[in-house]
Amino acid sequence: MLKIYNSYTNQKEEFKSIEPGKVRMYVCGMTVYDLCHLGHARVLVVFDMVTRYLKHLGYDVTYVRNITDIDDKIIRRANENGETIDDLTTRFIQAMHDDAEALGVLPPDEEPRATSSMSDIIDMIETLENKGFAYAASNGDVYYSVSKFEGYGQLSGKKIDELRSGERVAVDENKQDPLDFVLWKAAKPDEPSWDSPWGKGRPGWHIECSAMSTCCLGNHFDIHGGGQDLQFPHHENEIAQSEASTGEKFVNLWMHNGFVRIDDEKMSKSLGNFFTVREILERYRAEDVRYFILASHYRSPLNYSDKMLDSAGAALSRLYTALRDVPLTEPGEIGAPYIQRFNEAMNEDFNTAEAVAVFFDIAGQLNKVRDTDASKASALAATLKQLGAVLGILQDDPSHYLQSGGSSSTMDDTQIEALIQQRIVAKQNKNWADADSIRDQLKAMGIALEDKGAETIWRRE
Repeated sequence: MLKIYNSYTNQKEEFKSIEPGKVRMYVCGMTVYDLCHLGHARVLVVFDMVTRYLKHLGYDVTYVRNITDIDDKIIRRANENGETIDDLTTRFIQAMHDDAEALGVLPPDEEPRATSSMSDIIDMIETLENKGFAYAASNGDVYYSVSKFEGYGQLSGKKIDELRSGERVAVDENKQDPLDFVLWKAAKPDEPSWDSPWGKGRPGWHIECSAMSTCCLGNHFDIHGGGQDLQFPHHENEIAQSEASTGEKFVNLWMHNGFVRIDDEKMSKSLGNFFTVREILERYRAEDVRYFILASHYRSPLNYSDKMLDSAGAALSRLYTALRDVPLTEPGEIGAPYIQRFNEAMNEDFNTAEAVAVFFDIAGQLNKVRDTDASKASALAATLKQLGAVLGILQDDPSHYLQSGGSSSTMDDTQIEALIQQRIVAKQNKNWADADSIRDQLKAMGIALEDKGAETIWRRE
């Protein structure tokens, strides 16, 4: 039975979908004013993994991941660049899709955009105002009245009185309470705006997700996810808005992935340790990055370093080496115990670290029998490939993976093959010194050789 850690109750819970056999999940997506960074990559990969595993268990999954395509940062960046907001967001939405595809992330079933959901957003704000949970201020903004919502703070564990006493923001005379947050912002000169009952303006960030999630998935759905940094105030405010508006429970289970650290320091532009996905993929294979993200439990801090990425590449190379030149059949009885162990690991709150350990047990057994029991080897290889697909890895052709990327060598495949052929000739002529010299030359260039009878296979390290 699948158990998932619920951030709302701070404990693992047995997962039971609202509708038998179906799962509805919403994840807060990107604010598209810049390229995706490693923190975004973790969100993309983690919830792609969750979706894949739920489908592996037989659920019919509806996965919604939104796009925030209007907010202060987007407006500011477009002005700085001297381009239209539409040009800016279109460019970065495409870049996000490209990065996601490179990382093996499947597209969500729906990808609503804030600018395309304006009528739904306005309807929800009107409902909140009519129910007494929102008020229009004299400056034209509309605010949510936090004190009116009895359960505020349950997700984050924060108490209203403590929040209010610790409030350090500048006093806003338009608010009835310092904790109140904006639902609708009155239009400012030279900013995009939409017509509304309160005049021209645009929505606040929090209300966008409440409107988009409930419109796509209904008032009450199974899972809401995102990065740990969104737990407060964004997700707390979503609960307050949505439940006050609909009168129903918003979400059954909240999932939050952990922070990303760079060499044991928090990732930050100010510290100069801020990496975009593009920058990382210039140095490492995309599958290595995906494996690196999944090799740690999704709720734990993820520490990025060159050493960790190198280790990820080495680990994948071991698995692909086990798969190379082994025909696939079906897992059958031989694969069943490994599949069971994999499922047991994943059923404990998506413990991908333990699940990956099963892969290496399969690979170890596969290496033992590959030359003595072709039938067993094929079943083990099929098991490894099948389980790899659940995590979105090990789907490349093994030889292609092992011979592409992964080393700093500038030698192309033709040059490598030519040197290997020279070495084969040297060995045939029993010129062992030349043969060893060529092997050493290739090794120094990050090319590893493996002699299999008369054949020599190679991979980039």
